[in-house]
Amino acid sequence: MSNPAKHLATRVIAAGLILCAATLSVVAQEVIKVNPDTKAGPQVTILPPAYDEQMMRLAEVLGALHYLRELCGAKEEQLWRDEMKNLIEMEEPTVERRAILIARFNRGFRGFQEIHRKCSNAAIEANDRYLRQGIRLANEIPNRYGR
Repeated sequence: MSNPAKHLATRVIAAGLILCAATLSVVAQEVIKVNPDTKAGPQVTILPPAYDEQMMRLAEVLGALHYLRELCGAKEEQLWRDEMKNLIEMEEPTVERRAILIARFNRGFRGFQEIHRKCSNAAIEANDRYLRQGIRLANEIPNRYGR
């Protein structure tokens, strides 16, 4: 991917993330279970949103891009971390889900940090592949699961 194409891809993914975050404010479903054998009140279980798998993958992709783009000189500073932070804030997840999303972001970052110490052809190819995947996910989530 050429530099202008990468810049465009970065802008497209950022725009997709904004759209994704804006459409996902009501995400989880509550399931209320009542056990007639006990006097305790009903138990409320919060189910993950339908797009949970894609969102977790997107968190990993953003973490990978945060590392790879900086490694290869993109000079975007905290762009991908800020996008992840915005996504989390817009989704308003439970404390547990928030921790899982952050862990998945860190997993994406650390996975490439362990393998790539300098910008190489493999790092550039991984960066290009993750940009494409991020664009796809950032567009798929709101288009498929948005209101």
